[in-house]
Amino acid sequence: MEQEKELTVGTQVEHERFGTGFVFRTSLMNYEIIFERGGRMSFPKTTAMAEMKVVSEIAENENSKQLSLSEVEQALTYVLEKYNGLEQEVELGDRWQGGTMILKPNNDSLSKEIPLEAFFHKIVMVRDRLRVLEQNINSHKKLNDEDKVNLQQYISRIYGSLTTFNALFKDKNSYFVGTGGGE
Repeated sequence: MEQEKELTVGTQVEHERFGTGFVFRTSLMNYEIIFERGGRMSFPKTTAMAEMKVVSEIAENENSKQLSLSEVEQALTYVLEKYNGLEQEVELGDRWQGGTMILKPNNDSLSKEIPLEAFFHKIVMVRDRLRVLEQNINSHKKLNDEDKVNLQQYISRIYGSLTTFNALFKDKNSYFVGTGGGE
Protein backbone atom coordinates (compact mmCIF):
# COMPACT_ATOMS: atom_id res chain seq x y z
CA MET A 1 0.00 0.00 0.00
CA GLU A 2 1.24 3.52 -0.74
CA GLN A 3 2.68 5.26 2.30
CA GLU A 4 0.94 8.57 1.51
CA LYS A 5 -2.51 7.00 1.73
CA GLU A 6 -3.89 7.00 5.26
CA LEU A 7 -6.02 4.32 6.85
CA THR A 8 -9.55 5.31 7.78
CA VAL A 9 -11.54 4.35 10.83
CA GLY A 10 -13.13 0.93 10.31
CA THR A 11 -10.40 -0.36 7.98
CA GLN A 12 -9.55 -4.01 8.60
CA VAL A 13 -5.82 -4.85 8.68
CA GLU A 14 -3.73 -7.99 9.11
CA HIS A 15 -0.56 -8.05 11.23
CA GLU A 16 1.77 -11.05 11.14
CA ARG A 17 2.04 -11.34 14.91
CA PHE A 18 -1.26 -9.87 16.20
CA GLY A 19 -3.65 -11.14 13.50
CA THR A 20 -6.70 -9.29 12.21
CA GLY A 21 -7.45 -5.83 13.56
CA PHE A 22 -9.71 -2.85 13.02
CA VAL A 23 -8.68 0.80 12.99
CA PHE A 24 -10.90 2.49 15.57
CA ARG A 25 -9.20 5.87 15.88
CA THR A 26 -6.72 7.99 14.00
CA SER A 27 -4.75 10.96 15.27
CA LEU A 28 -2.23 13.25 13.66
CA MET A 29 0.62 10.81 14.31
CA ASN A 30 -0.89 7.39 15.12
CA TYR A 31 -3.43 4.72 14.31
CA GLU A 32 -5.28 3.05 17.20
CA ILE A 33 -6.05 -0.55 16.22
CA ILE A 34 -7.77 -3.39 18.09
CA PHE A 35 -6.26 -6.79 17.24
CA GLU A 36 -7.65 -10.25 17.87
CA ARG A 37 -4.42 -11.41 19.55
CA GLY A 38 -2.83 -8.19 20.72
CA GLY A 39 -5.72 -6.12 21.99
CA ARG A 40 -5.59 -2.34 21.64
CA MET A 41 -2.38 -1.04 20.07
CA SER A 42 -1.07 2.26 18.78
CA PHE A 43 1.11 2.42 15.65
CA PRO A 44 2.93 5.48 14.30
CA LYS A 45 1.53 6.39 10.89
CA THR A 46 5.08 6.62 9.54
CA THR A 47 5.76 2.90 10.07
CA ALA A 48 2.37 1.21 10.42
CA MET A 49 2.01 -0.02 6.85
CA ALA A 50 5.44 -1.66 6.89
CA GLU A 51 4.12 -3.94 9.65
CA MET A 52 0.68 -4.86 8.26
CA LYS A 53 -1.48 -5.12 5.17
CA VAL A 54 -4.95 -3.80 4.49
CA VAL A 55 -7.64 -6.51 4.31
CA SER A 56 -10.58 -4.22 3.56
CA GLU A 57 -10.89 -0.46 3.44
CA ILE A 58 -13.77 1.66 4.62
CA ALA A 59 -14.40 4.88 2.71
CA GLU A 60 -13.94 7.84 5.03
CA ASN A 61 -17.12 9.49 6.17
CA GLU A 62 -16.81 13.19 5.47
CA ASN A 63 -18.80 14.08 8.61
CA SER A 64 -16.79 11.99 11.09
CA LYS A 65 -13.29 10.53 11.38
CA GLN A 66 -14.14 8.60 14.57
CA LEU A 67 -16.45 5.69 15.21
CA SER A 68 -19.35 6.21 17.54
CA LEU A 69 -19.35 4.31 20.83
CA SER A 70 -22.05 2.02 19.43
CA GLU A 71 -19.92 1.23 16.36
CA VAL A 72 -16.87 0.50 18.52
CA GLU A 73 -18.96 -1.80 20.72
CA GLN A 74 -20.27 -3.64 17.66
CA ALA A 75 -16.75 -4.07 16.26
CA LEU A 76 -15.39 -5.29 19.59
CA THR A 77 -18.31 -7.66 20.08
CA TYR A 78 -17.69 -9.10 16.62
CA VAL A 79 -13.96 -9.61 17.22
CA LEU A 80 -14.40 -11.05 20.73
CA GLU A 81 -17.14 -13.45 19.63
CA LYS A 82 -15.25 -14.54 16.54
CA TYR A 83 -11.98 -15.15 18.36
CA ASN A 84 -13.27 -16.09 21.83
CA GLY A 85 -11.73 -13.13 23.60
CA LEU A 86 -8.12 -12.18 23.07
CA GLU A 87 -6.83 -15.70 23.52
CA GLN A 88 -5.99 -17.65 20.43
CA GLU A 89 -7.10 -21.27 20.39
CA VAL A 90 -3.97 -23.37 20.62
CA GLU A 91 -3.99 -27.16 20.48
CA LEU A 92 -1.82 -29.64 22.29
CA GLY A 93 -0.07 -32.08 19.93
CA ASP A 94 -2.00 -35.32 19.41
CA ARG A 95 0.76 -37.51 20.83
CA TRP A 96 0.57 -35.63 24.15
CA GLN A 97 -3.23 -35.91 24.62
CA GLY A 98 -3.98 -37.66 27.91
CA GLY A 99 -0.30 -37.62 28.84
CA THR A 100 1.28 -36.95 32.20
CA MET A 101 4.35 -34.98 33.16
CA ILE A 102 6.22 -36.61 36.04
CA LEU A 103 8.48 -34.56 38.29
CA LYS A 104 10.76 -37.02 40.00
CA PRO A 105 13.25 -35.74 42.60
CA ASN A 106 15.93 -37.95 44.13
CA ASN A 107 13.37 -38.92 46.83
CA ASP A 108 10.69 -40.98 45.02
CA SER A 109 8.13 -40.30 47.75
CA LEU A 110 8.12 -36.61 46.72
CA SER A 111 7.39 -37.16 43.00
CA LYS A 112 4.50 -35.30 41.41
CA GLU A 113 2.38 -36.02 38.34
CA ILE A 114 0.79 -33.22 36.33
CA PRO A 115 -1.65 -33.78 33.43
CA LEU A 116 0.02 -32.47 30.26
CA GLU A 117 -3.17 -30.62 29.27
CA ALA A 118 -2.94 -28.55 32.49
CA PHE A 119 0.77 -27.88 32.00
CA PHE A 120 0.22 -26.96 28.35
CA HIS A 121 -2.58 -24.56 29.33
CA LYS A 122 -0.15 -22.79 31.70
CA ILE A 123 2.46 -22.49 28.93
CA VAL A 124 -0.13 -20.97 26.57
CA MET A 125 -1.20 -18.53 29.32
CA VAL A 126 2.43 -17.43 29.76
CA ARG A 127 2.68 -16.82 26.02
CA ASP A 128 -0.58 -14.86 25.92
CA ARG A 129 0.51 -12.71 28.86
CA LEU A 130 3.87 -12.04 27.22
CA ARG A 131 2.00 -10.84 24.14
CA VAL A 132 -0.12 -8.49 26.25
CA LEU A 133 3.04 -7.22 27.99
CA GLU A 134 4.60 -6.65 24.57
CA GLN A 135 1.52 -4.72 23.44
CA ASN A 136 1.60 -2.60 26.60
CA ILE A 137 5.27 -1.79 26.05
CA ASN A 138 4.63 -0.82 22.42
CA SER A 139 1.81 1.54 23.35
CA HIS A 140 3.34 2.97 26.54
CA LYS A 141 3.38 6.75 26.36
CA LYS A 142 6.26 7.39 28.80
CA LEU A 143 8.79 4.91 27.43
CA ASN A 144 11.10 6.24 24.74
CA ASP A 145 11.92 4.15 21.66
CA GLU A 146 15.26 2.95 23.07
CA ASP A 147 13.59 1.69 26.27
CA LYS A 148 10.91 -0.06 24.20
CA VAL A 149 13.53 -1.80 22.06
CA ASN A 150 15.49 -2.91 25.16
CA LEU A 151 12.35 -4.35 26.78
CA GLN A 152 11.35 -6.04 23.50
CA GLN A 153 14.76 -7.73 23.39
CA TYR A 154 14.16 -9.21 26.85
CA ILE A 155 10.78 -10.50 25.73
CA SER A 156 12.38 -12.08 22.64
CA ARG A 157 14.91 -13.78 24.91
CA ILE A 158 12.08 -15.07 27.10
CA TYR A 159 10.39 -16.51 24.00
CA GLY A 160 13.73 -18.12 23.12
CA SER A 161 13.96 -19.69 26.57
CA LEU A 162 10.48 -21.17 26.10
CA THR A 163 11.23 -22.82 22.73
CA THR A 164 11.82 -26.11 24.57
CA PHE A 165 8.05 -26.34 24.98
CA ASN A 166 7.41 -26.09 21.22
CA ALA A 167 7.34 -29.90 21.11
CA LEU A 168 3.96 -29.74 22.89
CA PHE A 169 2.24 -27.62 20.23
CA LYS A 170 0.23 -29.24 17.46
CA ASP A 171 0.70 -26.35 14.99
CA LYS A 172 4.13 -24.89 14.22
CA ASN A 173 2.53 -21.44 13.82
CA SER A 174 1.96 -21.50 17.60
CA TYR A 175 5.63 -22.09 18.43
CA PHE A 176 7.68 -19.77 20.59
CA VAL A 177 10.27 -17.90 18.51
CA GLY A 178 13.24 -16.23 20.13
CA THR A 179 16.07 -14.11 18.78
CA GLY A 180 17.40 -16.88 16.56
CA GLY A 181 19.78 -18.60 18.95
CA GLY A 182 21.78 -15.49 19.79
CA GLU A 183 21.97 -16.49 23.45
